[in-house]
Amino acid sequence: MFGLTFEKLLIIGVIAVFVIGPERLPAYSAKFGQFVRKLKEMSAGAKDRIKEELGDDFDEEEWKKLDPRQYDPRRIIREALLDDEPAVKAAPVAAPVVKKAVVRDVNAGTPFDLEST
Repeated sequence: MFGLTFEKLLIIGVIAVFVIGPERLPAYSAKFGQFVRKLKEMSAGAKDRIKEELGDDFDEEEWKKLDPRQYDPRRIIREALLDDEPAVKAAPVAAPVVKKAVVRDVNAGTPFDLEST
C-alpha cells in the first residue's frame, strides 16, 4: 500500500497522537470510525447496484476470474507448456520458386511512357 509498512504506519500513528493530543484524540478516532463505516456502506451499495443493474448475467465467480491480482505469468506459461493437446502438424512446405535474373541491355536506355509526360 504505497510503500507503507506496518512500522511506518505505527510511527505516523504515534506522531498523530502527539500532534492531536489526548483531549481531541477520542473525537478524531470516532470521526475516523464513522468514515470507515460510511466507506464500507458505499462500497456495499455500489456492489448491490451493480448486481441489480446486471441482473441474471452477474456471476460473482466470473468476476473473480477477471481480477488482475489473479494474473500470474508463471502459472499461465506452466499451463501452456503442460497442455496435453496434440500439436498441430504444419502443412508441407512447397519448394521455393527461383526466378531467373533478367538481363537488360544497358545501351537501350530507360523505358518511359510517352503519354504520362
